[in-house]
Amino acid sequence: MSVVRLRSSRHWVFDMDGTLTIAVHDFEAIKRALAIPACDDILHHLAALPADEAAAKHAWLLEHERELALAAQPAPGAVELVRELQQRDCRLGILTRNAHELALLTLQAIGLGDCFVSRDVVGRDEAPPKPHPGGLLQLAGQWQVAPQQLVMVGDYRFDLDCARAAGACGVLVNLAENPWPELADHFAVDCHALLAQVQG
Repeated sequence: MSVVRLRSSRHWVFDMDGTLTIAVHDFEAIKRALAIPACDDILHHLAALPADEAAAKHAWLLEHERELALAAQPAPGAVELVRELQQRDCRLGILTRNAHELALLTLQAIGLGDCFVSRDVVGRDEAPPKPHPGGLLQLAGQWQVAPQQLVMVGDYRFDLDCARAAGACGVLVNLAENPWPELADHFAVDCHALLAQVQG
């Protein structure tokens, strides 16, 4: 995606942890605590467990993530970027592998709670978790736009895979360089840099 097209984009979807916030999740420690093999994806592993075991582990995960949500800190440039897009009257959404209620807590903690409508915050219980494109397609439907009009901003390949599968533009941030050039339509070292590109 060209910078010119990025500047004119009106529909923005953000990953949250590690994108709008400073990444604090220790996924290896979470896997150890929940007895999940190191090579397994946490959410996919829990989805395959018997109901009782899955419920107990989901409850532990929810409480652990609640503590992280309440202590969340904004990533460099994230607040300024979202506020700029809000001032431009862009549609703003969240697509996260976190729980909806914790996403709302996190947004409040980093000072962006008023920028996102609750219905446009899509968590792991509202849509299949990324890299599945269901959440992006859901937001496109709610906003009555083609998926190609969405910009998906994230810090990991799941965000880029999700964008690519939905037909949206995938923007990678918060890495020193782009390790997935074949997946990212656009790259900015952080949200400050992305804001500068959007402002031109």
